[in-house]
Amino acid sequence: MTEMTEEAIILELKAKNKDELLHELAAAAQRLCPNLQAAAVRRVLLEREQIGSTGVGNGIAIPHGKLAELQNLLICFGRSAKGIAYEAKDRLPVHLVVMILSPENMAAEYLQTLGRISRLLKDESIRAKLLQAASPKTVQQLFSRAA
Repeated sequence: MTEMTEEAIILELKAKNKDELLHELAAAAQRLCPNLQAAAVRRVLLEREQIGSTGVGNGIAIPHGKLAELQNLLICFGRSAKGIAYEAKDRLPVHLVVMILSPENMAAEYLQTLGRISRLLKDESIRAKLLQAASPKTVQQLFSRAA
């Protein structure tokens, strides 16, 4: 699985709702990969949300999409102590968010990464550790277990 860099980790998201969150994540993606346009990232994420919410329950959302401009998978993590109204399947606020962006030609790796992250976040003890993580390094270490 592609490694998540410390720069891709936001320990306190500012967003209060899904739209603000997708905007914040798109801006983070553009900072990490300057050839991306935040508006294009946001559009791809919104298109995926129209198919069905990526708020999977248990305080987790995994927004994802494919972009032709990417050369490699891009993974960002965000956390909100207060919780974000996200239209999740269980209707509870989202506290942990993992955005996965993929080049269009990496379907297999994209699906494997999505599966690994989903399995990792199903683990209640991992979710608790992510909620308490004091540094991006700790978050990075927890996600490296999914590799």
